Amino acid sequence: MSATYLRFEDDSPEMQVITAWWQDLDDNRGDRAELRRCSTLAEVVFTPAYHRLRLALLKFGPVKADSLALVAGLAARVKNNVPGNTLAEQMATGKADGSARVSGLRFRRLLKVKGQEELFPAMTRVLALLGGAVNLQSLAGSAYYWNDKTRKKWAFEYYSQSPSEQ
Repeated sequence: MSATYLRFEDDSPEMQVITAWWQDLDDNRGDRAELRRCSTLAEVVFTPAYHRLRLALLKFGPVKADSLALVAGLAARVKNNVPGNTLAEQMATGKADGSARVSGLRFRRLLKVKGQEELFPAMTRVLALLGGAVNLQSLAGSAYYWNDKTRKKWAFEYYSQSPSEQ
């Protein structure tokens, strides 16, 4: 028996569910506000909006509760979905003077984060620095599968755009 994993590519049904759920938060501003007030993953799990997303994704395979809580808690803080560049590339570019929106020091600290509970407040601050305009697909995939492979991928993407860390 092979394991089934959730996929977060642009055209995947799982990503379509997450995008629709995120768009529905615009109509359910109370749900968005409740998720935005959460400061821990446990608080995210206590919200009905999280469970609507979890139940919608269960048809695609097993769902990792804390990983999905991280995705839900962070997605609620996204104001605009900006496809194209990955999240790490978006962190490395964007200021008028050509410098990174997320400093090299902050980025390196972010890469040192191992656990998702610790990643939640760190990424909340990063989303604020980015003005809430990020690639939702990249955020969801990276947050759900936060591991060494993801951190290495981010390092290559960030430093390809901002090698001098200015």
